[in-house]
Amino acid sequence: MYSSALEIMSQETSMRALLLSALLLFSSCIMAQENPVVVMDTNKGTITIELWADKAPISVENFLRYTDNELYDGLIFHRVISGFMIQGGGFRPDMNQLSTYEPIKNEAKADVPNNRGTLAMARTNVVDSATSQFFINLVDNDFLNHTNETPSGFGYAVFGEVIEGMDVVDAIAAVATGRVGVYSDVPTEAVVINSVRRAD
Repeated sequence: MYSSALEIMSQETSMRALLLSALLLFSSCIMAQENPVVVMDTNKGTITIELWADKAPISVENFLRYTDNELYDGLIFHRVISGFMIQGGGFRPDMNQLSTYEPIKNEAKADVPNNRGTLAMARTNVVDSATSQFFINLVDNDFLNHTNETPSGFGYAVFGEVIEGMDVVDAIAAVATGRVGVYSDVPTEAVVINSVRRAD
């Protein structure tokens, strides 16, 4: 009788552990599904991006604010450096700058590195100065990562990753560039962001 009771208790414990594991797995799946996906249509092709709201919620909310208000539509990738990154989200084809919302807090973290295919917020030398501009890393740019809290070591906040269309990113990286006024590394033929929309 005592042995049977122990067996029942053991079975109940195993069942609880199994249910807990299933619940944790389900929760992880739900959290992963909560990261929004956007589709960026350019005149070079389509780039699909997962935005990491779980890792950089402020940056993602900011990017979606520009996206949902269609402010990226018609802008260009204005800075292209092969073997480094492509940068956009701030200028029109005539190199007039977009009027932006207020700057956001820099969410750079050591465990969210600037690896190939990731998106990060562009900024000035001021740590919390990012607005609309972003860049896509063409390689693992370790020197852009967060290493400390100083202005020189704070790094650049990664907030998403290209999940489809890196061939398009690489095609943009290969375009010819030149100088336009005070700006260097500007594509000689405009690389236009036709639209950015949330995926259905």
